[in-house]
Amino acid sequence: MKKYLQSLLAHRVKRGSSGGGAFAGNGGGMGDRINGDGTCKTGGKTARNRFLTNDVKAATSTLNSCSAPTAYGGKTPASDSDTLPAASCKHNDNNSNAGLPTKSGPTTPSSSSSYSSSSPAKHNHPAKSMKIKIGGRMTDIAELERLLEEKDKLIIQQDKDIKIHLAKIRQHEEQIKSLKSECDKLRSVLDLKVGESPTSRSKSSDELRAQLQMQASMVGQAANVKKQGVSAEPNTYKDKVSLVHYKKSGQSKQLIRNAILQNDFLRHLDREQVSEMVECMYERDVPEDEFVIREGAAGAHLYVAAQGELQVFKNEKMLGKMGPGKVFGELALLYNCTRTASVKAMGPVKLWVLDRAVFQMITMRLGLQRHETLMNFLRDVPLFKNLSEDRISKLADSMDLDYFTEGTYIIREGEKGDLFFIITSGTVRVTQLIDGKDEPQEIRKLQKGDFFGEKALLGDEVRTASIIAIDSVEVLTLDRESFQKLIGDLEELKRDYGDEQRGAKRTIDRFPSTPTKVEYDKEIAALELTHMQPIATLGVGGFGRVDLVFLIQNPTRTFALKTMKKKHIVDTRQQEHIFNERNLMFEFRSPYIVRLHKTFRDKKYVYMLLEACLGGEVWTILRDRGHFDDLTARFYVACVIEGLEYLHRKMVIYRDLKPENCLLDATGHLKIVDFGFAKRLPSGRKTWTFCGTPEYVAPEIILNKGHDHSADFWALGIFICELLMGRPPFQASDPMKTYTLILKGVDALDIPNRRIGKTATSLVKKLCRDNPAERLGCQSGGYDDLRKHRWFAGFDWEGLRSRSLPPPIIPKINGPTDISNFDHYPADYDVPPDELSGWDEGNGSFPILMLR
Repeated sequence: MKKYLQSLLAHRVKRGSSGGGAFAGNGGGMGDRINGDGTCKTGGKTARNRFLTNDVKAATSTLNSCSAPTAYGGKTPASDSDTLPAASCKHNDNNSNAGLPTKSGPTTPSSSSSYSSSSPAKHNHPAKSMKIKIGGRMTDIAELERLLEEKDKLIIQQDKDIKIHLAKIRQHEEQIKSLKSECDKLRSVLDLKVGESPTSRSKSSDELRAQLQMQASMVGQAANVKKQGVSAEPNTYKDKVSLVHYKKSGQSKQLIRNAILQNDFLRHLDREQVSEMVECMYERDVPEDEFVIREGAAGAHLYVAAQGELQVFKNEKMLGKMGPGKVFGELALLYNCTRTASVKAMGPVKLWVLDRAVFQMITMRLGLQRHETLMNFLRDVPLFKNLSEDRISKLADSMDLDYFTEGTYIIREGEKGDLFFIITSGTVRVTQLIDGKDEPQEIRKLQKGDFFGEKALLGDEVRTASIIAIDSVEVLTLDRESFQKLIGDLEELKRDYGDEQRGAKRTIDRFPSTPTKVEYDKEIAALELTHMQPIATLGVGGFGRVDLVFLIQNPTRTFALKTMKKKHIVDTRQQEHIFNERNLMFEFRSPYIVRLHKTFRDKKYVYMLLEACLGGEVWTILRDRGHFDDLTARFYVACVIEGLEYLHRKMVIYRDLKPENCLLDATGHLKIVDFGFAKRLPSGRKTWTFCGTPEYVAPEIILNKGHDHSADFWALGIFICELLMGRPPFQASDPMKTYTLILKGVDALDIPNRRIGKTATSLVKKLCRDNPAERLGCQSGGYDDLRKHRWFAGFDWEGLRSRSLPPPIIPKINGPTDISNFDHYPADYDVPPDELSGWDEGNGSFPILMLR
C-alpha cells in the first residue's frame, strides 16, 4: 500500500510537468496541431500549452492568436459557424487534423483565401461559445476550462491525501516498533513460566493479548517520552563489602549455577564471577501468599527459586508461574530500580538470594584484580617498559583468553607468528633445535607470569623455539594488529616517551589549560537567590527541575537555575555525583559545554546557576522532525566530538551522552549539559559505578567489568544512530531487555537501512565495538581517527571551531525570556522535607560559591 501511494504521487508529479495535458490521447498536446513540447508556432509566435495548469484562459488567449495574418485592419471577422476548419493554423512542422480555436470565425487557409468583411456576426461574445472537436465530439472551450480546474483541484487534493496516508504509515510503523518493545517486555516476564498446564498457558495468552491491547493506546505517548538516566550508589574503596560464603549442597550449587547460565543477562559473566555468586547466595524461606517482590517497590536483590511455585503479577493480573531453577529480580543487581512486576508465593517457597552490594563487589573485585594482574605482567615485559599507564591499560583490555590441553603445541619453531602470550596458569616446555642433535632439546620451562612471543608484535618474525603445554595451560594473547592500532609506531613512541622523561611537553593550542583565576561578571558574583524571578520550567529530571530565571534588577539578563532536592540526593546516595558535577563544571571553559556560573543551597535544595541556552533540546527537535539527515546529524555529532575531546583531555569521562542532554544556543550551535555522572579518571584507571541511560550504556558497564573514557565512544555511536534513525538502536520498554540487546552487540542490528547509510553504519560499528580498546578514538590515532572517517569527508572542522560554518538549524528566539523552543511542564507543588545532615557544608560544599 505504501509503495503504491508513493508511486502514484511520483506519477502525479511527473504528469504535471510533462508536455502532454489532460486532452492528450497520444504523444503531446491537443491533437496533432500542438507540438510534442506543448507549443504551437505560427508567424513567429510561440504559445506554451498550459492546459495542465490553472492558467487555461491565458493559454487559450495566446492560442487564439494562431490565425493567419489578419487582413481586417484589427477587426475580427464574423463566422456563420462555431466549428473551425481543419487547417486553421499554419505550423512550421507537418501538423494536421484537429483545428485550434480562434476568437471568432475561421482562420485563413494555407492558400491565403479571405472572407468578406461584411459577414454578419452571430455572437456578441464568441469566445464563450468556441468549440473544439475531440474524439469526434464537439466540446465547448469554457466547459473544458471548468472541467480542467475541477480536475486540477482533485489532483491537488489527492496529492494531499497521499501525503497524509504516508504520514499515517510512518506513524503505524513507529507503533509497531513500540508494540514489539511491549511484547519483549511481557515475554521477558512470561519466560519465567515452567510446568504450566495447557489451561494456564491459554489463560496467560489471553492475558497477554489483553495486556497488549491496553498498552496499544499508550504507544503514541511512550514514543515521545524522554529517556531517564539511572545510577547505582557510587563505589568507594572505603565501603568494601565482605564476601561471605554460605554452606549449601552440591545439588543446590548446581541448580543456582544452571539458573544463572540460562539467564540472558547473567550468562555473560566470567566463570569466576559465577562461581563466587553461587558461594555468596543465602537461603530464604517464604510462606504461602507472601509477596517476594512488589511491583513499583525498590529492589536490591536477585532471587533463584529452589523449591515451590511462584506467581507473577503485573497491574494485578497474573502473567504466569515459575518454579525451581528460575532467576528473577536481576535488574536490581545493577542499580536501585523499581520492580516491574510482583512475585507471590503460591505455597511454602525456598529461595536463594544475592544482595546487590555483594554482586557489585564480586564483579568489581575480580575484575579489578584481573586488570591489575595483567598490567603487572605487561609492565615486566621489556618491550613495554616505556609505555604509559593508559597504554598498558588498553593493552590489558585487548588481550584474549585462550586454553591449551596437555601436549598441545602453542607455537612451533620455524613458523611465522603474530601473537604474544602471557601464561596465567599451567606450565609449558620450551624446545629448540640444537646443532648436532636430531631432536629438539628442552631448554627451559615457563609458568604463571612468564611470557613469550613478544617479537612477533614488531613484525613477521620466525619463531625461534617451540612452546608445548606440559599440563592444562591458560594464556592471554595479544595480536600484532591490535598492538599496532593501540601503540602505533613503536620507535616513534619510544622517542615520545624519551621526551617525557626529559621533562619536554607538547603544546596543545586547541585546549589551553584553565587559568587559576578567571575574570567573572561582578553582577553574578553579588547574586543571591532573592535577586532572581522564575519565568518557566525548561526541563524536569530525576533530582529536580531547571527553570529559566531573570534578574529582577536587569530583566534582560536570564539564566537557567537547576534545583535539586537534597532529601532525594541523600536517599539515593548520589552526593558524590552532585559534588563531581559542581566541581568539574566550575573548571570547564569550552564553547561546546554549558557554563556553570554559581551555586546556592538552603534547607531543602541545592542550586546551580547555569548559562541559558534557549534554542531548545536536540531531543525535542529530533522528536518533532522524526529524524535528521546526514548533513544535520554530522554537524551536531562534530560539536559533541569537540566537547568530548575537551573533557577527555582533562581526564573526565562524561557517561550521559544523549539528545536530551544537548542544547542549542541562540546561534544553533550544540552545547553539552548535565554532568551528574561525569567523573575525573586518571590515565590507566577504571571506575565501577553503574550509571548512564539504559539505551546508551556500554557492555562493560552492564557487566560491571570496569569502564573508562572508552564508554563515551560507545555512547557516541548510539548517539549517531539515534539522530539518523529517530530512536536509539537498542531499545525496549524493559531495561533488562535493553541490556540484553546491548550485550548481543551492534552486529545484530538491522543497519544499514533506509535512514542510516553504509558510511554512517561503518562509523557506528567502529565506535560500538564490544572490546573497549578496539573502539575508534581509543587507539593510537585518538580523535583524529574519528575526524578522518569517510562519514566526515569534506566537513569543515576549522569552520566549526571558528563559527564560520553555518549550523543546519537556526532556532527562532524572540528575546532572552523566550521559552517557545521548550516543552511545557506543569508546576511542581511537592515540597520536600528539610535535609539537615550537613553533607553540603564545609570543604567542597554548596554555600554561595562561584569560580574565583
